[in-house]
Amino acid sequence: MNILLYKITLLVYLAATVLFLVDVITRRVKLGTIARWVLGGGFLLHCVTLGARYFATGHVPVVNLHESLSFFAWAVIGIFFLFDFKYRLDILGAFSCPLALALMILGAATTAPTPTVNPALDSWWFPVHVALAFLGYAVFALSFVAAVMYLLQERMLKSKSFSGLYYRLPSLEILDNINYRCLTIGFPLMTMGIISGAVWANSAWGGYWRWDPKETWALITWFLYAALLHGRLTIGWRGRRAAIFAIIGFLCLMFTFFGVNMMLSDLHSFNALEGR
Repeated sequence: MNILLYKITLLVYLAATVLFLVDVITRRVKLGTIARWVLGGGFLLHCVTLGARYFATGHVPVVNLHESLSFFAWAVIGIFFLFDFKYRLDILGAFSCPLALALMILGAATTAPTPTVNPALDSWWFPVHVALAFLGYAVFALSFVAAVMYLLQERMLKSKSFSGLYYRLPSLEILDNINYRCLTIGFPLMTMGIISGAVWANSAWGGYWRWDPKETWALITWFLYAALLHGRLTIGWRGRRAAIFAIIGFLCLMFTFFGVNMMLSDLHSFNALEGR
């Protein structure tokens, strides 16, 4: 039943993605409104899917790769709606939806057995750490999207080569503002996620920090975003430099999530989380 709900959610996200893209290409505003309603329905269905998974397993559904990708996609759509409430930009949906859809497709390609949490890690710190971490990931994903749009817009302005996309992209000022807002929200979430993870590690393993590859790369990523925030607040970094930094930070974040988690990490691998 859970897999069926997951696949239906994926199909709804696909429909919303197509509607947003067609809206951007044809400039039909009504399609953007329809896309939001479809995406909203998909998000609610996704909530039901995660809820069903929770009741089936008894834990927050992020223990294996399939669950983590699903939860990540859910967080991206949720954060999109929070920002869409303020900015109402169809183009933001046209860039954010494909990202969530890609995560869902990757999740569908992985096996989805019912996992169990390692008893040593079964703590109330688990959902706290996970929620903070994935919400931070989702906010920085939106920052990445805004940064990519900023560089596309800037390039067209400098080359004076205006494609149809140019007329749907918001101004550079708005995109830079979105990037900054994401940073001011995502950085505290990431910081609290790292702190809660350290407390959780101490209760599980008897030490706050063990320099596991996942911990090391999380710290590297934290320093990148800390440097970006410092540059914005003290030196006045804006525009292109901030956008490039946001893209580099997100790519580092994705390496921490995918590469380190699956190839390098020991204590933070999915096998360790499941006690294997």
